[in-house]
Amino acid sequence: MAASADTSRDLVKQIRSHEVAIVELNNLPSSRAVYQKNGNIFFRTSAQRATTFEQRQLDATKAKLEKLNSP
Repeated sequence: MAASADTSRDLVKQIRSHEVAIVELNNLPSSRAVYQKNGNIFFRTSAQRATTFEQRQLDATKAKLEKLNSP
C-alpha cells in the first residue's frame, strides 16, 4: 500500500510539472525555439511541438494515475 501511495504522489508531481511546462510554453512567442529533453539529450524544437509533446505526456500520466486509483 505504501508503494502505491508513493507512486501516486510521484504521478501527481509529474502531472504538475507537465502543467507548468505547458503554461510556460504557451507564454512564449510562436517563433521562439526551445529545447526539449528526449532521454539524456536536449533537442531544439518549436514551442508548439514542445507544447504538443508535453500535452501528450500529461494525458498519459493522468491515465496512469486514473488506472492506479481505479478499483
